[in-house]
Amino acid sequence: MNSQTIQLRVTLSVELQSYLKVRASKFGLNMSSYIKNLIINDVKDMDYPVMKASEKTEKSYEKAIKERNKATEVKNLEEFFENL
Repeated sequence: MNSQTIQLRVTLSVELQSYLKVRASKFGLNMSSYIKNLIINDVKDMDYPVMKASEKTEKSYEKAIKERNKATEVKNLEEFFENL
């Protein structure tokens, strides 16, 4: 599964950085992996947020469901576009 990623920049005190380095090395991790693990453990019990689709998206979905019997299977995309 491909998922999008972001890069996060965090400013820490020298003391906190030292503490994190020690903790990370205790588990055989670099600081980045250790902090990522902390975040994953913190949110693992949370439900993934579910957003309501816009009215436009809902209407498009309903239209697509009604017209699904009009769908065409495409086995070769290049050939399909050549024959349009």
